[in-house]
Amino acid sequence: MTITEPGRTGLALTHEHDRSLRVNWCDRELFRYVYRPWDDQLESPRPYFHPLWTLDGRPVSLYRPHDHVWHKGLSLALANVGTDNFWGGPTYLRAYGGYAQLPNNGTQRHDRFTRLSAAGVTEELTWLAADGRVVFAEERTLDVSVLPSDGAWQLDVMTSLRNVGVSDVAIGSPSTEGRPGAAYSGLFWRGPRSFSGGTVRIPDAEGTDELNGARAPWMAFTGRHDGDGERATLLMADLTGPTPWFVRSEVYAVLCPAAFAAVRTVAPDETLVLHYRVVVADGDLDHKTCARLAA
Repeated sequence: MTITEPGRTGLALTHEHDRSLRVNWCDRELFRYVYRPWDDQLESPRPYFHPLWTLDGRPVSLYRPHDHVWHKGLSLALANVGTDNFWGGPTYLRAYGGYAQLPNNGTQRHDRFTRLSAAGVTEELTWLAADGRVVFAEERTLDVSVLPSDGAWQLDVMTSLRNVGVSDVAIGSPSTEGRPGAAYSGLFWRGPRSFSGGTVRIPDAEGTDELNGARAPWMAFTGRHDGDGERATLLMADLTGPTPWFVRSEVYAVLCPAAFAAVRTVAPDETLVLHYRVVVADGDLDHKTCARLAA
């Protein structure tokens, strides 16, 4: 008699020790979370999610595109942390009047997991400047749930960044340094190249690049896949309230709640908390469905 190994049901976790976590739903991968990256220092090494997949197995993330090699699927990245760069690549600074590649690319170092399951992870990290200074001690939680009736799954990301230094840390973006419309800094997603020209939605509008800078509690991006031409949607919500958004569609697909469109200062021993929801869905989600999933 041949005994066949049964398929998995529900959520399942595969831990690739000292490298990554893979979360599956019924034998289909939802994402890989690389917590010990192998990136060059100029790319500001940090944990990231790639690949991201829909429940039907369609990819919705892009890793290390040649135009911005520091874009890594979905990741938490801060562009202007004082004069430090935890984003990757060159830094936009008012003092330089533009971008400059400086020796200031920091690292988010994974220290340990204090909770580890398919449905939820708690991780401790240290943010190290290029010169070895400890800037932040972080606790990050990742909670995963599947919404089969919506053809979707959900990832809640909460981070607590504690300033462990002796001076205030001012967190901004290229916009706060003088580049209009470039408030990227925070939870950042880079979509597949076929998503270029995709549709962007907020509660009261639909469009493309003209929605960059719009203020809303959530934003959704719907793109099409090469091959079968089917659509998929990535929805983000800022669970702390309405926020400005950084989005691009016409050239490439990117989405980021622009929490640092204005400078936010974290005092010594103070903790900055950011809380986001990401929903990955097959199909083209309408406004009503987006609002319900983002709530």
